[in-house]
Parts: sequence; C-alpha cells; structure tokens
Amino acid sequence: MVGRLPSRPVGTATRGTTHPNRLRRMDRWIAHAHGPALRRASEEPLAVDLGYGAAPWTAVELLTRLKRVRRDVRVVGLEIDPARVAAARPYAREGLDFRPGGFEVPLERRPLLIRAANVLRQYAEEEVRGAWERLAARLAPGGLLVEGTCDEIGRRHVWVALGPEGPRTVTFAARLAGLDRPSDLAERLPKALIHRNVPGEPVYAFLRDFDRAWAAAAPYGALGARQRWVRAVQALADGWPLVDGPGRWRHGEVTVQWHALAPRTSPAPRRSG
Repeated sequence: MVGRLPSRPVGTATRGTTHPNRLRRMDRWIAHAHGPALRRASEEPLAVDLGYGAAPWTAVELLTRLKRVRRDVRVVGLEIDPARVAAARPYAREGLDFRPGGFEVPLERRPLLIRAANVLRQYAEEEVRGAWERLAARLAPGGLLVEGTCDEIGRRHVWVALGPEGPRTVTFAARLAGLDRPSDLAERLPKALIHRNVPGEPVYAFLRDFDRAWAAAAPYGALGARQRWVRAVQALADGWPLVDGPGRWRHGEVTVQWHALAPRTSPAPRRSG
C-alpha cells in the first residue's frame, strides 16, 4: 500500500532524446547487481523506467533484459509529457505499461527498481539530493535506484546506485574501442558529480589516478583495449575501494564505493534573478 501522492506529476520534462540500445551498459549492470533481489521477490517484481523520453525504446529494452533474470517482471515507463505517454502506449504489452508520472512515482505498489537515466542532468546540483531522497523513498524493501548519464548512443555512461539509505556506488562504463583515456568519461558524470571534477575533489583525483594507471598499462594495449582496461583497473584497486572484479572489468566497467567519490562540500545554492 502506498501513501497519498501528488495529483500532478512532479518534475520537468526532459529533452526526450533517446536511441535504441542507449542504456544497454546500465541494464547489463542492473541485471548483474540487482538480479538476486529480483529473483528473491515474493511477487512479480516491478521496475520503473523514469523519464524514458520521446520514444519508448529504453522501457521496451529494460523489460526484455530483466525478463532474462525474472520472467514475470513488470516494467512501467513514466513520463511527465502526456503526448509521450500517448505515443508510447501502442508499444504496451504483457508486463509493460506506460503512464504519466514523475518523481512521485504514482504506482499502486512500490517498485523494486527505479532507473532514471539522463533525467537529472537538466536540474541544478542542489536539487539532486532531494530528487534522490524522493525516489528512494518510493522503493520497495530491498529496492534499488539507478541514476546516471550517458552519451547519445550509449558508448560512455556513469551512474550512481542508491538504496533507501542513500548512495552506495558509482559505476563507470565505456565502449573501450576508441577510448583515449578514462577521464573521457568525465563529460558523462551524473549531476551530483559533474561540477566536482576539479582539483581538491575526490572524483577529480580518481579520474587522475585512472588516467595514470591507463598510461602505465599502455603495453597491454597490444593485447587489446580490454586487457589494457583490466590492468589499469587492477592498479587502481590499490588505492580506491572498488566493489567489483575482473568479471565486470572485462565489460569495460568499474564500480567504486560512493563515499570515496562523494563531494567534499555541499553545492552552493542557485542564485535567483
């Protein structure tokens, strides 16, 4: 049972940019990291694709990928723009629905997963914490909120995973072919971190150390970008609290505990006028 919700969607419509397979890296990680919780659920698990955009592809793909983990999973795509909801509804099917909604997540029961990709990028940094708290409060027990940003075709992606208690981890994921250096991912940092990639902030130090490890692993590039990435991440593990291992690194991923990258100071309030 859920509490009383606002009568109107909470939030602002995104630009709506979307492409097929844009969120494949995030979805692959969710299936791995959150798969056990989905399988343990006593009833059909509910997942939300928040702010899916002008086309429904990401919600359709999320259903397909989560069904490999749990056959009876349900996905609901939520959008603030009524025209986007109307355009998506012809793609509804068993286990997939599209409804109007925003940060209030107006569903009949709490979801086990909320995915919010490329949603908070348009908000001010000081608004992120409130949005995180509001979304995390809508989760079912054992639920997960995944919020992050990627490029237009999903080659580079960074996301934060959160539970009801707050942020847990940050994951960096990339298509390794064509990656010049790990700090290229800085342009896809989520809103909570993108303005913190400056000297004195932990995320800046992490990307600096990652670039140094990448440079030192250059000889392994002869064996392919994947081997170079794995060797660089192995070196990075000496000084940073990584929470995954080579099985994930080979996918072009690395996940770090949130506390190691969290901003050192609160964001300055936005000036009015």
